[in-house]
Amino acid sequence: MKKRSVVIAGHATSLTLEDPFWQALKEIAQAEGTTVSALIEAIDAQRTDAGESNLSSAVRVWVFRRVKETADRRGR
Repeated sequence: MKKRSVVIAGHATSLTLEDPFWQALKEIAQAEGTTVSALIEAIDAQRTDAGESNLSSAVRVWVFRRVKETADRRGR
């Protein structure tokens, strides 16, 4: 796991994620024409609305769901 700093909502914060999650975030951001920080900001807003407290965990769950949805659409 590696700790990385990102800026979300104008504030610096750090996340600790395994490399496959960081790579998936980069790939999703590129496919959507956005930045990793923008994705994390959106995940942060969703987790706050849902009452979740840990951003790193919320990012992992979000990436997992996104990858699973993509695989399901492809019929795997």
